[in-house]
Parts: sequence; structure tokens; C-alpha cells
Amino acid sequence: MTDSTPAHGTWEPHPAARWEDGFLSGNGRHGALVFGDPNDERVVVTHHTLVRPGGRDPRPPQLAAGLPALQDSLLAGDTTAAESFTDGRPHQWVQPFHPAFQVRLRQASGDCPDYRRDVDFTTGVVRAARTGWTSRVFVSRADDVIVQQVTGPGLTLDIDLDHRLPGAPAGLGVGHGAVLTLEGALLSLRARYPDSDRACTGVTLLAVTGGTTTLAPPGAHIEGARSVLLLTRVHRHTGELDVVEEGRALRDLLTDYDELLGRHAALHRTAYERVTLDLAADPAERAQPGSELLKRPRSAALLERLFAAGRYHLLSASGLFPPRLTGLWTGDWNTAWSGAFTNDANLNLQTASAAAAALPEVTQAHANLIHRQLPDWRDNARAIFGARGVVAPGHTDGESGHSYHFSREYPLHLWTAGADWLLKPLVDHDETHGTRDPRTAAALAEVALFYEDFLTRTDENGHLVVVPSYSPENRPANASWGTLNAAMDLSAARHALRTAAAYHPGPDADRWQALADRLPPHRINDDGALAEWAWPGLTDSYDHRHLSHLYGVWPLDEITPYDTPELAAAAHRALELRGAENDSAHGHLHHALIAARLRDGDRVAHALGQVLDGDFFHASLMSAHYPKRDVYNADAAHTLPAVLIEMLVQSTPDRLVLLPALPTAYPSGALRGVRTRFGAEIDLTWSPDGASAVIRPGRTHRVELRTSSGTESLHLVAGEDHVLTLRAW
Repeated sequence: MTDSTPAHGTWEPHPAARWEDGFLSGNGRHGALVFGDPNDERVVVTHHTLVRPGGRDPRPPQLAAGLPALQDSLLAGDTTAAESFTDGRPHQWVQPFHPAFQVRLRQASGDCPDYRRDVDFTTGVVRAARTGWTSRVFVSRADDVIVQQVTGPGLTLDIDLDHRLPGAPAGLGVGHGAVLTLEGALLSLRARYPDSDRACTGVTLLAVTGGTTTLAPPGAHIEGARSVLLLTRVHRHTGELDVVEEGRALRDLLTDYDELLGRHAALHRTAYERVTLDLAADPAERAQPGSELLKRPRSAALLERLFAAGRYHLLSASGLFPPRLTGLWTGDWNTAWSGAFTNDANLNLQTASAAAAALPEVTQAHANLIHRQLPDWRDNARAIFGARGVVAPGHTDGESGHSYHFSREYPLHLWTAGADWLLKPLVDHDETHGTRDPRTAAALAEVALFYEDFLTRTDENGHLVVVPSYSPENRPANASWGTLNAAMDLSAARHALRTAAAYHPGPDADRWQALADRLPPHRINDDGALAEWAWPGLTDSYDHRHLSHLYGVWPLDEITPYDTPELAAAAHRALELRGAENDSAHGHLHHALIAARLRDGDRVAHALGQVLDGDFFHASLMSAHYPKRDVYNADAAHTLPAVLIEMLVQSTPDRLVLLPALPTAYPSGALRGVRTRFGAEIDLTWSPDGASAVIRPGRTHRVELRTSSGTESLHLVAGEDHVLTLRAW
């Protein structure tokens, strides 16, 4: 190990000309994306609630009356029957996420001697500085406000709120306001959506020290100041926002910068510092700017920094909601895939590290999204399936949980596994903390009720049939998308019923366990691979970015090398045969997560290499969806920490696996503070000479330990540290 510590931030020696390279701050509600240069610094303001209204039919399709006929047709061998199981509406996206505006600070053009910009992951402060000028920005978790301070001798600035961002609709109804105040000035910008009664309004309070402030509509002109402090909030609303009242609310917060930062940092720092990763990187490489490290994709220092940045960005994007496809940030109104919460893969991949990486804030944000949408999930179950309980949508904008995003090629309204997939992180959280949230218990019961009503058809062997069934976002080679017994649907139904039973002992549990036992087993195809569809005769389509059929391997514990070795071998064969299709980042890292569970360190390393070699990361260390930084997207940035944890430490409520899939490229390191699903905190260190772990149990429990040395039983006692020493492997 080295004496130095990994970097908990990143920096660049040059300004960011592109918003994609701008450094990020956020509190899970408001976001700030900072780019530009000292002569024209820009802070793009975002908020999780900012979605653009548009012409769409947000109701779930009323299809329940036709469900029995569809089931009859699919069971009779009509492989295309589900293609007409719609209400005829065209394909429609959820409401797209968009930025609010940019706060622009302009001054006379000049050189930028000794320029540097950086972001401190421990505080969330984005800083830019040159000789005689410093700007600092953070988004307060304590006060829910964007804080920006500019300091320097004799500051002369023009400040305004500018809605002119790429893709902004021409029909926006834009109105500006600017008034002088005792502190300096109050600026506002209202943007009313075309053909809508909704608008978003931003308000910025300027507190100026020294110099003079005059109005320069639509903004303010500041001359000869020593510092300027800006407090900004944005709201999405109907009607008109009371800007004067919003100004008073900001004025009530007004204090010096350090006090504002102290209140925020106490919350942010505590969460960020819980878990750290050290890969014994070269100290000289650790000192490099992020853009230089990205040119060294095999650098341990790069992986350390991406781990730190991933936890930082994930925490910063999670609060009111969990992260969207773009996290909490965008500088463009034309967000790919509407900047939605994409539930059939991306959301759970992005939040995959929450329990193990000690970020309950992320799980709480995830729970917020689920619980506010449960009434809509009930509507989906009734409208589409004529069932009690709940069915989750494939996509949501955060406002509606109705299933209205579907098409012939993407029949996401037929996907019944979503509720189990989305509730799994809440179950992991309960296991980690040794509690059972009554809201999670209630939601699980509703999922079980859905399966009671939905699982009514049987095959010739008396097994229940999931019909219709859909494996996101793939289709059999010899059938259409809507079909029978997708492996993910089988795993989800089994897991949901058994988990609901565990939360609700008694007659309900007996009934749900019996229903789960009647589901068919997984099928192994002629290639020796776990089949994506367990229905006989359906053939696999291997070249696809999604790995939905391996849901039983990750995130579930249904298929493991320890308990189900034959199925694990078949799952591994399925992973070997899987193509990368369009090189989506989420596909590569999903592959890595499954490979780690199957103890294949070489395959983990290969999947990581596809992302690290593929130029997926911007200088901001936020990622892209495709190689060569194509399409701003948080999947790689947020999922990567989960991959690194899974290759080092895995746990179930009764098992601990240490170093299951360590790539040879990282022979030494330390992972500290990671949490397990049996309620312990672990510090793990390893080197070519061996490894050691300190286990700090939060409850008394016996677990099975799996290492390269074999298997043993550990009796852990709450409050007593347990030290393990492992021989070299």
C-alpha cells in the first residue's frame, strides 16, 4: 500500500467550454452544473421536478377485458398475438426532463493566469480560480438552495438569469424581473411552457459586499465589489409564483458563505466519507487532473477516482427522487430518452451500490419515488390485467407512475417484473439495517396480490405460466416480444411471493409460498445456457444489451455457485454467449455485476475495460451512454462503484463472500466501511501476500464465510470486532 490517500475530488487546469465537462453539485432536489470561464461563468440550474408538459395520454391502457383471449392465443402457439394487445395509441414518451436556466456572470475579457477548477467530493463545492478571482458553488442539503460566491478585488460583473440553453422551445413564455434590494438585487426568470398552465420560475438573491449595484435589465451590474454571494432556487408551478415571498425566504437564509457551507457539509460529508476505496495507485498519477487520468484507462488512480466520483454524483443526485438517466443534471432541453427514470434496467443499476456503499440517502430517494406512485401502479394492475395489487411502469417522469410508454417493439405495459425489481433495493436496505419498513411490507403484499390474480394459467405439467411475458428489451429469435415465461418474470414472481411471505407470516405467507412453488423451473437451452424464455421452443437472441434473464444471479440470490451450481454454470454460459449489441454502458456494467456474482474476475475486468477503454467519461467524470462520450448519461458513473464492491465483497443475510472476482490488475488495495446484508460493517485489505478483514457486527448472527481458501462458519457478536486473516491466493 502507498502512504498517500486516493483523491476525493477532481480538477482541471482549463475552463470547461462544453456543459458536459462542467463540474456538478447537487442535493437530490436542486442541481448545479458549472462551466464556462472567469469572463463568462455559467451555472446551469436544474431540479428533479422540471419536466416539460406535452400532448400525451397519461392513462394506462384499458385492456383487462381482452387479457383472457390474449392468453388463450399465446398458449395456443400464436407467437405474434401480443402485438395487437394495445389500445391503438401511438408510442409516446414520458414528460422530458429539462434544465431551468443558467446564471451567467460576465466581466470584461481578460487572460486567466494560474487558472484551475476543481470539485471537492467531501463537501460538494465546485471551485474555479485564477489570479485575483475565485468562484465557489455548492447546493445545500441543509437549506435546499444553490449557493455561489465570487470574490476578488474590485469585482465588476454583469449577472443575469438566461433561459437560452440548447433545445429551449421557441414558444416559451419568458419573463424577467430585477429589483434592487438592501443586500444588492433580486433577479427572477419565469418560463411558461407552450400550451400549458405550468411554468418554472427561478429566483436569485444577490448579496454584494463593497462597490455599487445597479439594474441592467434583465439583470444587474456590479461595480468595484469585494464579493458577491448568490442564493438561487427554482420552482415548477401552476399560475404565478410569488417572487417577493421567494425573495424573503432567500433573505431569511442569508448569512456568510462559511456558515451556509458548514450547515450543508455536516450532512454531505458524513454520507460521502462512510466508504472509501484505495487501489494502491501511484501517488504521481493520483495528482493528475481527471482528463489526464482518462487517457490512462488501466490506471488504478483512475478507478479510485471514478469510484469516488460515482459515489459523490450518486449521493448528489438523490433526494426528492433517485437519479434520472442524466442524474440530476442536463444542459440541454433535448434530453435523450426524456431523461426519464428508466425502470427496466437503468435505475436499479445506478442505485446498485446504495446498501453496500452505505448510502441510505439513495435508498430513501428510491423509496420516495416508489411510494408516491403506488396508486398509479394499482391503476396499471386493474386497467391492463384486471388484477388487484400493483404493476410498475417501464418508464416514469417522476410525476406519473402509469404505464403509458409502450409500443409494438417495446411492449413495456406487459412487463410484470418491475415491481419486484424496484422493491429489491428496499428489501436489501431492510436486511442491512435489521429492520422491516412497514411501507415496504405493504408494497410487497400488493405485489403478491397481483400474482395471486394474474397467475391463473398452467402448462401440461401443472406449472403456472407467466402469460403474457416480456424480457426487457429483447425478443425470442423465433417469436415476438410479448410471449411466455421470460426468465426474469419467473425469478421476479418467485422472489416477490417468497419475500412477501417472509414479511407477512401466517395464512397469507402459506398461500404465497404455495403459489411460488408452482412456478416452473428455469430452462437450460441446447447451448448449455440459461434460456431467456423457459417456454419450450422459444430460442434465444444473444446479441442484446440487456441481461434481464440473469436477474436470478444479480441482484437476486436465486442462482449462486454455492447453492445452485448447475444453474450457475448455465448462467455463466449465457453470459459468455451474450453480445454487447450497441455498446451501451449499462450493458457492460450489468455484465460485470453478474460476472462478479459468478466469480469470474477475468470477465469483470473485460467488462470494465470496455467502459474504461471506450471513452465513456467526460472531464467532469460524469459519463455517456455510448463510447466516444456520445449522449450524456449517468449509468456508467453511478453503476461503477457497485461493480467494484461486488468484485471485492458480496453478502446475503447469511453469507459473506470475500474477494470473489478480483481482477489481477489490482493486486493490492483496501475497501473500508462497506456494509453487509447481515448488519455488519467491513474493512477489507488485500495484497499479493494475503488479505485481512475487520468485521464490525451490528447484530449477533452466524454467517457462512466463502473465500478462495474454502468455507467456514462465523459466529458474529454484536459490538465485538471480528478479525479475519486470509492466506495468499
